[in-house]
Amino acid sequence: MDARGFTEMNKWRQPISPFLAYGILLLIFAALNLSVPVAAQTSNSRVLVLEVKGVIGPALAEYIQKGLTTAHQQQANAVILRIDTPGGLDNSMREIIKAILASPVPVVSFVAPEGSRAASAGTYIIYASHIAAMAPATNLGAATPISLGRLPQPRAPSGEGDQEKQTHEKTSQPDTLQKKIINDAEAYIKALASKRGRNAEWAAKAVTKAESLTAKEALRLKVIDIMADNLQDLLKQMDGRKVDMVSGPQILQTQRAKIEFLPPDWRTRLLVTLTDPNIAYIMLLLGIYGLIFEMANPGYILPGVIGAISVVIALYTFQIMPVNYAGLLLLIIGMAFMVAEAFAPSFGALGTGGIIAFIIGSIILMDEPSFKISFLIIGATAFTSAGMLILIAGKLITIRRRKIITGEEQMIESLGQAMEDFDTEGRVWIRGESWRGRCSKPIKRGQTVKVTAQNGLILDLELVEEEKHD
Repeated sequence: MDARGFTEMNKWRQPISPFLAYGILLLIFAALNLSVPVAAQTSNSRVLVLEVKGVIGPALAEYIQKGLTTAHQQQANAVILRIDTPGGLDNSMREIIKAILASPVPVVSFVAPEGSRAASAGTYIIYASHIAAMAPATNLGAATPISLGRLPQPRAPSGEGDQEKQTHEKTSQPDTLQKKIINDAEAYIKALASKRGRNAEWAAKAVTKAESLTAKEALRLKVIDIMADNLQDLLKQMDGRKVDMVSGPQILQTQRAKIEFLPPDWRTRLLVTLTDPNIAYIMLLLGIYGLIFEMANPGYILPGVIGAISVVIALYTFQIMPVNYAGLLLLIIGMAFMVAEAFAPSFGALGTGGIIAFIIGSIILMDEPSFKISFLIIGATAFTSAGMLILIAGKLITIRRRKIITGEEQMIESLGQAMEDFDTEGRVWIRGESWRGRCSKPIKRGQTVKVTAQNGLILDLELVEEEKHD
């Protein structure tokens, strides 16, 4: 080997620069990273599922708000609201929609499983969500708002006016107010439809004409984006879709995402239970009966404590529910009449009137159709109250007819025997005791006497004639 070749060989044997080695490692790592399948990149992705089941109220709204916050903190890819609701309160619905619109995590509304519905307030939530989906054999719609409470009556004008005009104003005021409510709801759902690019024309019909759609019809009319059989099918179909978020457009990567259910905590479950109209109704009855029993029998304490707690819980529930206060007043009056019948019998007048007022008040207690009290519970409580009333009335009648066995009255018509001979006044033996008695006829020792009256410690007597046998 010549000198030139030896020099070239030694040149390649020189140590590699550290910077060059570091660069080579970076290139190798990048090449390996690019070769990793997309599935491995999304293996840590997950989707949270929140159950929106039952009537939409304050407790459910709080649960969804907390769920969206948790999804953001856990960096979830999306949140799925699995919906099955007949509707609910307007305020709670709007709180949920505000949370959805401000959510940094995509929100998917999914009416499922089969047989579920997203009626009334549920339809608005569908329109507000980033992705709207339904399972087969489900429906949505009937989003016409219902006026809560009683409308104020117009005041009569002070001067003379056209009687026909006054009558028209009185009859048209409820229609005008209801129209204002419907117009507001129509504008609200159309704004949501415009933001999400969904069918605004049908949304207006759902509000003004209470129209409903099946899942297939909703997909055809572009009311929803996806019709899926289950959660896995939903994740597969919405994978790769672009949604507009507050921070900008975002591509969903959900095909291989892990599904995690986020159940409500104990506080939310308790509030959902307490805001059930049937539970609130039972709590009110329990509270009123407990307080009445305590007032009628002071000193028992426990019925009063249970009654006070139950009434407070019922009042808390009623302040957030659409309560008709005329129905509440009729309910309380009916119970008061039934109790009054037990303490001051009126030959059924108070009891019958109380039962009628109780039933009517229970029926009209809740104005909102989603918060109606079960007729089965109303009938059962009315039947039980009537049965207790009849039982108490029967006991009172029996007690009144029973002969008195205590006090001064129990001595009247009691029989005894003379302990000695006397003309007008002497000692007699009655009920195992020696009494001083007086009689208008002479009494012989051993003769039977009957008490006709008691004056202090002296008994008025009459001689009982003994029957003579041949």
